[in-house]
Amino acid sequence: MATAQAPEPGALEEAAQAIRQEGVVGALRVLGGTARDRFRQGELGAAPVTVALVVIWTYFQTQESVFLSGRNLSNLVLQISVTGTIAIGIVLVLLLGEIDLSVGSIAILCSAILGAAVVRNDWPWWAGILLMVLVGAAIGAFQGFWFAVIGVPAFVVTLAGLLGWQGVEQRVLGTEGTINVFESHISAITTSFLPHVWGWVLAIALAALYAFTHLQEQVRRRRAGLPSQPMVVVAVRAALTAALALFVVAILNGSLKNVWVFGDYDLGVPTAGVILLGLVIFFSWLTTRTRFGRYMYAVGGNAEAARRAGINVAHIRIYVFALCGMLAAIGGLIQTSRLGAASLAIDPGPVTLEAIAAAVIGGTSLFGGRGNVWSALLGALVIGSVANGLDLQTQPSYVKLMVEGAILLLAVTVDALARRGRAAAGR
Repeated sequence: MATAQAPEPGALEEAAQAIRQEGVVGALRVLGGTARDRFRQGELGAAPVTVALVVIWTYFQTQESVFLSGRNLSNLVLQISVTGTIAIGIVLVLLLGEIDLSVGSIAILCSAILGAAVVRNDWPWWAGILLMVLVGAAIGAFQGFWFAVIGVPAFVVTLAGLLGWQGVEQRVLGTEGTINVFESHISAITTSFLPHVWGWVLAIALAALYAFTHLQEQVRRRRAGLPSQPMVVVAVRAALTAALALFVVAILNGSLKNVWVFGDYDLGVPTAGVILLGLVIFFSWLTTRTRFGRYMYAVGGNAEAARRAGINVAHIRIYVFALCGMLAAIGGLIQTSRLGAASLAIDPGPVTLEAIAAAVIGGTSLFGGRGNVWSALLGALVIGSVANGLDLQTQPSYVKLMVEGAILLLAVTVDALARRGRAAAGR
């Protein structure tokens, strides 16, 4: 499994010596040299997209003073919830070195199935949700089987799905073309918020989980004699993560009304954002801490080598496409909750393309075997922030499309250059 190259174990001692001799400037020089080495070797990690997100937020905040307000941050969370959820599935497929073009159609079809079950046939809300999730997983498994066993390229199979599942959706919705879904439990997904105290608990738990997992990872790498990051770097990242999480929750809870200029919002953390974050954490664990996840990276890195190592490549591919279909269905659920309807008016094309763009912009390689699930969240934040900021500036839709296209091209270019750097470094 391909892994990112971290600083050598001696970097901590070198940084400590630099601090003693030259102070903080010396430590920054050492760590800056390490960063330059990683850049030359194509091991960029999440740094480019993180910097891009900071630049985007800074720019729009200077142009529109309400961009970082509590109300707008809440709207941003709701805007990225659908794209981010579907993008998680796209990340899984990209890790195999494949693509799924049907996720938008699957999401909308499952939305129609939910509406037909709950509204037309009076199913309980939970049964309708269970049905749509199972249908999404079944569709994904079917497409994965056609690719992994029959041998039809995934691009062609999912392109056929992009078209075919739209036809099934039309059949489900019928001549009316729309089913209004106003069931209270479904609507609550995008209209409810965490109590303030649970928002604080979430922020603290997230910061603690980040610190624990990264510290545990570095300890394991040191014991195994592998390159590891200096503990000071881990500590700084954990502190920044905690500060950011607490700051965002403070804004959403309205706890900074007397300090922060935007005190017009105090509803709390949106439930849809919690669902998205929970999915990211779970699938991050699945891909990095389980045998299934290691097999995924192995198949994406070199399918033939994985087969010779005893991995059932076909099964891994089918499972991954099934998970992608399931996540598309969950994205359709969130979309239904937000719009209050399942409708033929929703175009699956933009839904699909934005999810793919989010995964790629977030740092997942198009060439397979490199990336992580967090890139879905980062990429969705980039796309959502750009769209949100341009909306605040009342820019026309063609401007948003051109900007998003340029960002996607830049992300793919960075990925290609990073791949070239890894090849030059012999990785």
